[in-house]
Amino acid sequence: MTRLLAGLYHRNGAGMATFMLAGVAFWIVFLIVLPQLAMLDFSLRYDLPPARIGGPEDVYTFDNYKFFLFGHPGNPEGWNFVDLRVFARTIVAAALVTVLNLAICYPIAYYLAQSASGAGARAIAIALIVPYWINEILRAFAFRIIFGDAGVINTVLKLLGLVDQSIDFIRMDVALYAGLTYAYLLLMIFPLYNAIESLDRNQLEAARDLGAPWWRIHWRVVIPFAKPGITSGCTMVFMLAAGALAVPQVLGGPSSLWFTQLIYQSFFDFLNWARGAAYAVILLVTCTLVVLLMMRVFKVRLGEIGR
Repeated sequence: MTRLLAGLYHRNGAGMATFMLAGVAFWIVFLIVLPQLAMLDFSLRYDLPPARIGGPEDVYTFDNYKFFLFGHPGNPEGWNFVDLRVFARTIVAAALVTVLNLAICYPIAYYLAQSASGAGARAIAIALIVPYWINEILRAFAFRIIFGDAGVINTVLKLLGLVDQSIDFIRMDVALYAGLTYAYLLLMIFPLYNAIESLDRNQLEAARDLGAPWWRIHWRVVIPFAKPGITSGCTMVFMLAAGALAVPQVLGGPSSLWFTQLIYQSFFDFLNWARGAAYAVILLVTCTLVVLLMMRVFKVRLGEIGR
């Protein structure tokens, strides 16, 4: 840390370095730490009318977390299976979206970093970036049009004679997974590109000269070298997919309720801020633990991800 600060002051001067550090400190404290502490405080309160807040009944409690596990007191099932199923489905779906993103983006990032020419790489990068100038909600509605009963895919399938009736891609969650995967492509591609682009091509040539097949070159050379980029991309995609709201709202089917929708309902439909805050804290803690587990599996430290 001392070396990092010394380097920052050396490269930017005392005035600029102090300004940068103050900006980062303000961002972390006032926009991340304090809001999360306030959310934690809300989660440990009873949901009381404003007139009774601060009164004798306004005490700390774990009832909102107990509700997540067991539901209302006297629940005959013993567990709050509805919310627990939604939570588990969200985490598993976010992990699946992350894996799909990695499978799609790794070849693109490798081609951009090691094979594409300067003009070709710039053209591909522009083609990837331009669609994201459109608002996320509009892109989600575009996917709904594409995957709808009378959408582009069903129309083409009927014209080709492959199906007689429209396939309900919305109810099957195909549109949801496609929309979420597409929404975060760039957040996976660019960390992978940054990692693979710095790989010495002589290592790849040496592996080819020694007779290694292409899959072994990727498995033994490229992927181990790109682990920080893979971990960084997977972390961002997983966190954002688990916390997505707009895409599940637009593309989700009747049986694909997202956990963030439960949080939204608690805050704005039921006006139960305490329960909504508790659910938000549960999601945050779970996603953080999954990310830490991911870092442990890939044997990557936090400093390596931020490079």
